[in-house]
Amino acid sequence: MTATAALSRLIAAACVPPLPVQRGGCVVAADGQIVEAVGITGAIGHRVTISGLAGEIVGFRDGRALLMGLSPLAGIAPGALVLAEPAGGDVLAGNGLLGRVIDGLGAPLDGQGAIRDVHPVPATPAPLPPHARMRVTQALPTGVRALDALLTFGVGQRIGIMAGTGVGKSVLLGQITRWAQADVVVMALIGERSREISDFIDTELSGEAKARTVTIAVPASDAMLCRVRGAQRAFAIAEWFRDQGKQVLLILDSLSRVVHGAREIAMARGEPAGARGFPPSALQLVADLAERAGGDRRTGGAITLVATVLAESDDRADPVVDAARGVMDGHVLLSRKLAGRGQFPAIDLASSASRVMIDVASADHNAAARRFRRLLSLADDNRDLVLMGAYAPGQDAELDLALALAPVLTAFITQDRGQQADWADSVATLAEVVAES
Repeated sequence: MTATAALSRLIAAACVPPLPVQRGGCVVAADGQIVEAVGITGAIGHRVTISGLAGEIVGFRDGRALLMGLSPLAGIAPGALVLAEPAGGDVLAGNGLLGRVIDGLGAPLDGQGAIRDVHPVPATPAPLPPHARMRVTQALPTGVRALDALLTFGVGQRIGIMAGTGVGKSVLLGQITRWAQADVVVMALIGERSREISDFIDTELSGEAKARTVTIAVPASDAMLCRVRGAQRAFAIAEWFRDQGKQVLLILDSLSRVVHGAREIAMARGEPAGARGFPPSALQLVADLAERAGGDRRTGGAITLVATVLAESDDRADPVVDAARGVMDGHVLLSRKLAGRGQFPAIDLASSASRVMIDVASADHNAAARRFRRLLSLADDNRDLVLMGAYAPGQDAELDLALALAPVLTAFITQDRGQQADWADSVATLAEVVAES
């Protein structure tokens, strides 16, 4: 062996294996909720750490990355180290999430330890194209008599529940969560008070319902960005179960608070405001999320979306309400006036509609529902007239009938919190009620 060969062997043996190198950047500016950094490589939505604190890339400006915190960014100073996380913006989904409670970033909140049997999936995949979607032709029993009989839901439908505060929205959602005939329930509690979240989990998700439910909880105190990411995580988890052929019920409470979070993000990065202070990208999020629901022809699975929309002060001209009406396949309005009368669920049938009921219910069922709604509307519209003594019986036969049946109609749509209604019994009772007319 030559001296050169021997020296080469010694050098090769002495070489240190290459060390992993991660490219990072540094903070150069901060303005309100936005932190600007240079030297960081990543796409919008990519997760980063800023001096060890969780953040995300939300945009770019003049060669700088615009970052927002997924938690309070306290103590950030110029020159702080920014590193892109290898996992990017993926979401963990799988059977290991059933019965668990997680936050908007996927961390467990239930004290049951690490979550296993999960797999990374894209947080914002492309929605199903039109040709890959199943038609909504199968009814979805919810156990709520007024919904099953008069506003029948369909598997793969997108429903908006429009309501102000304090009208029984959470109770209605709890009933649907416990009793709806679905394989998996994904419950996203976004922007609620921490007390309400714990109360809902303890009271509404008890027993068998909890074992089939994945709960994503994002309290009101969390960063605005977490509201949007929590909603997207809920949809990604629901899509994973749909890909396994499961019938998924996705409940988003509330869509309004998700959009409010998107508005804060858009305005922080300099987007111009649009209708009533909402930048275009914030309202576009309503359609983006709604289009991720529906049935998949390939797997046979489906996501039925029930999203609540807050109509502040019962203002139904709210931009979020208008945007939701435009993309949903039905809407249920809860009335403060009916709640004040003690009628629960306080569903305003005259202002509510299920656009798929004609396809998922029989002709006789649809006819009976139309007749019921007409009689109830007649009785309600003339309620004040009768109370003032301005109407004398005998002037209108149909109104006389509606007034005579009013107690029966009201009793039919009123349901106690713990009373589950059977689908077949609800439809049969509806037929009996309208047969009297």
